[in-house]
Amino acid sequence: MSNRNSHQNKQAARERLRAERERQAKRERTRRQMFVGGAVVAVLAIAGGIGYAVTNMNSDDANQKWRSAAEKQAFVKPANTSGPQGTTVVIGDKKAKNTLHVYEDMRCPVCAQFEQYTGPTVLKDIKDGTYKAQFTMGTFLDDNKQAPGAGSKNALSALGAALDVSPQAFLDYKAALYAPKNHPAETDDAFANDQKLIDVAQQVKELKGNAAFEKAVKKGAYDRWALAMSKSFDDTKDITGTPSFKLNGKKLEVNGNPPMTPDQFTPLVKQGLKK
Repeated sequence: MSNRNSHQNKQAARERLRAERERQAKRERTRRQMFVGGAVVAVLAIAGGIGYAVTNMNSDDANQKWRSAAEKQAFVKPANTSGPQGTTVVIGDKKAKNTLHVYEDMRCPVCAQFEQYTGPTVLKDIKDGTYKAQFTMGTFLDDNKQAPGAGSKNALSALGAALDVSPQAFLDYKAALYAPKNHPAETDDAFANDQKLIDVAQQVKELKGNAAFEKAVKKGAYDRWALAMSKSFDDTKDITGTPSFKLNGKKLEVNGNPPMTPDQFTPLVKQGLKK
């Protein structure tokens, strides 16, 4: 009986020792994995930080290069504009007594949302003669320190090329650029790429395969005009963001926020038209 107990005790001791060794080995493996994983995360974080810094620096550099190149271009106003520098863009029935003034930035994600939801309503109102529309485009998002670039200015220049084709081409192209499948994230400066702008233009009837339009985009024919339009936006002191709207000169607001949906926008316009 005692011998049996002694054997069992020794066996139990061996099992406890084996289990303890396994626990120690497991802890050691876990420690090594945590160390290696932490090192990888640290390397990725450093690489990511460097990548962001380089991208940010390159985007800011692209912004400055675009502006410098544009300032050396000859100044050309698109057709279908008015004013000394062609920065007055009014589309619709000239006899319409009401004017909706729209302020947008081509990289603005909220502008894209407005155009996707309510753009068709605006186009219908223009067609029906409810109002004519005036467009003033800004490029302030190119100067955003967190995501600088040249996409707003470059897309605006391309819009100038579309406007030179016709007012309808301008409206259709703007809608295409703001469409969900085409509009980049605010941090993505995709519109700085001429080919991207030309590719989107293939979705617009008047611009598809339009050699003159494509040449104007590639040459930056309306780059100087885009800078002038951007300055016109900046000089409008009571407009501090996009999208913004004025109806017959009076700013439209919905609880301090820009209207996004037809349910918000249409009643606001009707109320403004009664005044």
